[in-house]
Amino acid sequence: MPTFTPSNTPSVENSVLSRICRVLNAIPSGRVVTYGDLAEMAGYPRAARLAGGVLRKLPKDTRLPWHRVINAQGRISLPEPGASRQRRRLEDEGVTFLKGRVDMTRYRWLP
Repeated sequence: MPTFTPSNTPSVENSVLSRICRVLNAIPSGRVVTYGDLAEMAGYPRAARLAGGVLRKLPKDTRLPWHRVINAQGRISLPEPGASRQRRRLEDEGVTFLKGRVDMTRYRWLP
């Protein structure tokens, strides 16, 4: 019997993508969420890696605010040059960093 996973079930994969992208699009400017927050708000609790996988697959020219998703420690998880681009975009929205971290009590969005 085949194993059920989102990657081998196209309709489930589309549903996951759709739900995560809908939440991603709702994150207000100047606010951030963690990968786990994003997954949970989309209906996939404890699935931070799933959210990260969806973000990795977004097209380079996406208009979705991917840059508003950071790790649970308030840090950017991307390698360079993506990390600098993400930080610059967040700073352009008024998010500040102290020692490489975002103050999650100030900037975290929990609707």
